[in-house]
Amino acid sequence: MTDRVLEIDRISKRYGRVTALQEMTFSVRAGEMFGFVGSNGAGKTTTMRIALGVLAADSGEVRWNGSPLDLTTRRRIGYMPEERGLYPKMKVAEQLAYLGELHGMSAADAQAAAARWTERLGLTERRDEEVQKLSLGNQQRVQLAAALVHDPEVLILDEPFSGLDPVAVDVMSAVLREKCDSGVPVVFSSHQLDLVQRLCDRVGIVRSGRMVASGSVTELRDQGPVTLVVDAPDAAPGWAADVPGAQVVSVDGSRTTLQLDEDADDQAVLKAALTTGPVREFSRHRPSLTELFRNVVTEEATE
Repeated sequence: MTDRVLEIDRISKRYGRVTALQEMTFSVRAGEMFGFVGSNGAGKTTTMRIALGVLAADSGEVRWNGSPLDLTTRRRIGYMPEERGLYPKMKVAEQLAYLGELHGMSAADAQAAAARWTERLGLTERRDEEVQKLSLGNQQRVQLAAALVHDPEVLILDEPFSGLDPVAVDVMSAVLREKCDSGVPVVFSSHQLDLVQRLCDRVGIVRSGRMVASGSVTELRDQGPVTLVVDAPDAAPGWAADVPGAQVVSVDGSRTTLQLDEDADDQAVLKAALTTGPVREFSRHRPSLTELFRNVVTEEATE
């Protein structure tokens, strides 16, 4: 592996009889944004906590720059936990400077970084307020500033967009992209799959503690089932029933959505549609990340 790569290598973790992770494996390169998605309890937070050293893995290894993470290198990670870890009665700027010093910054550098990030995240007017008196969205911004204040080499964020309004989402998205563009690997989990699809270079879908799919959004969508949308205004109900390898997913007026088996012939569908009269639309549909995720969850429920 090349330098500046965060590697999660065959991490496993059990709690009694419950298997939380089963050889979880993925890597995130410098300047890459990796979206980590899965149902509640799939293993995302456990993976992040092991990477941070908050939990110990039963087996496997976490590496940065080709070497196992230790206490020193973990101090170079910016972490945003899902359960927010701020001191509620501490003032915003004071808290950020304090956290910077905990990561080894001088007092002057920590104060300067606190000022810089409060301004960048729209918190300048809240610098001297206690965290507990802020709105939940502003507390979220402070939590992100806490992850960034020490200029980390890696960012690991657990549900960073939860509870944010659209303006705050845009601000946080821009900050994360800036960090990626500067060469920082960014890993974040989120249930907001439209954001993951829009922001991430690669995505990993987790199910029952395993990575079941990983790749760019385009790659994952190309691996999904082929869906056709056919608009045949004169077609009678059931016109596609005899097309080999085609299953009707939905009918909306004259528009029929079909899912094709891997070896099915889309031209056979077109031929069947044309026998009914004119065809106003015949298009392939690539599944969205949300649809891919829904398929994974459905597979899990039926296993």
